[in-house]
Amino acid sequence: MTIKLKKILRWVILGATLVFVGNALKNHWLEVTAIRIDEAGWSILAIATGITLLAHIWAGWIWTWVLQELKQPVPSIKFIQVYLKTNLAKYLPGNVWHHYGRIVAAKNANVAPGAATLSVLLEPLLMAAAALIFVVLFGNQFAANNTTLTLQGLKILSLVIILCAVHPRFLNPVIGLFYKLKAKKSSTQPTPNFRIRRYPLRPLLGEMGFLGLRGMGFVLTVFAIMPLNLSHIPLLLGAFSFAWLLGFVVPGAPGGLGVFEATAIALLQHRFPSAAVISAIALYRLISILAETIGAGLSYFDERLAK
Repeated sequence: MTIKLKKILRWVILGATLVFVGNALKNHWLEVTAIRIDEAGWSILAIATGITLLAHIWAGWIWTWVLQELKQPVPSIKFIQVYLKTNLAKYLPGNVWHHYGRIVAAKNANVAPGAATLSVLLEPLLMAAAALIFVVLFGNQFAANNTTLTLQGLKILSLVIILCAVHPRFLNPVIGLFYKLKAKKSSTQPTPNFRIRRYPLRPLLGEMGFLGLRGMGFVLTVFAIMPLNLSHIPLLLGAFSFAWLLGFVVPGAPGGLGVFEATAIALLQHRFPSAAVISAIALYRLISILAETIGAGLSYFDERLAK
């Protein structure tokens, strides 16, 4: 696929998702504007923002685990700060600049170039695997009303495939492919010596914790808009994980803008009041960006104070 065709595809996906979201907002505009958030709701949104910020801090810590798997021990606090400061760069066109910033920072900290590049490739792959696990665990909540024996079997099979996919025997060839693609974009020379030597169980479990925290932030955002009960939580986590995964892998707008929103609306608008769903999803995007901005700002000022 040529670069020109990729750019056209990105614009097509972005346009389609924006049209879908815009149409949903237009159809329910009056109901959306009628929604009011009370003091308790604002408190819940503040907690959701804190949990989302904690998720990004946690993700930065997992990055240090990945580097440790590659025999590159690094100072955790410093690299968490790097992770948080580069997070906002994912919203720039190309959706690779946060990876580039982390590679440069890791190299400047005397991390081997091959390990630095491999770490920023492995980390999103484990994120995607964690999201797939959540989709398998909770996906039937929005896929069907009745769980059949066949569906249960397919879920178990899918889970086994996912867990095998992150085994070094299968993961290393995939990493090699992505490594070559990213190396072309960042003009770095490939270093094939750095490979995964053992099953990355600890980072994978860590990424599941990251998705769990992000999902809980989403659930709390919905809860600030409308009442929920415990039976709604698996449905919301499943829908969130699937929407987040599509926003993560589909070549649309940077940071999953549009793709996440369109997918979440499509999955949830028939299960909850459409106006509440649209409002909650819009608020969650704002909360995510706010949490990322706070994380980057705190990291910057902490570094300034340390100097």
